[in-house]
Amino acid sequence: MINAKTTLAELQSMNQNTLMEQLGIEYLEVKSGYVKARMPVNEKTRQPMGILHGGSSLALAETVGSLGSAFIVGLDQYDVRGSHMSANHVSAAKDGFVIAEAVIIHQGRNTHVWNIDIRDEAGKLVSTCRLTNFVIARNTTAQ
Repeated sequence: MINAKTTLAELQSMNQNTLMEQLGIEYLEVKSGYVKARMPVNEKTRQPMGILHGGSSLALAETVGSLGSAFIVGLDQYDVRGSHMSANHVSAAKDGFVIAEAVIIHQGRNTHVWNIDIRDEAGKLVSTCRLTNFVIARNTTAQ
């Protein structure tokens, strides 16, 4: 279960047999209101023209924003579900890694809004994204 005490190694191990593992997403830093991760630009994340696929960028952005919400609320008492994602792809990445940094810009009771910037290794902005998550209380009463 993800909560504020979950380590980077534990988070990384949760990616086994998931899209995040297939894309090679690696978590670099997680703290309340902030997540940083990287993803390789390679044959698994590029489109046919040899540049980073926009869908790969969106998957990376949703991953870090959703993890950020889970880290804040704890998945033992809440579920986190993506509600809306938008992105502007402003430059191309052809190789190396892209680094996503997610910063919470609204932390409500039922919604979180994240700004996620994805940059290449030189710091050039590749995509800028906005993610809204629903935060849903789990029914913890015995049935």
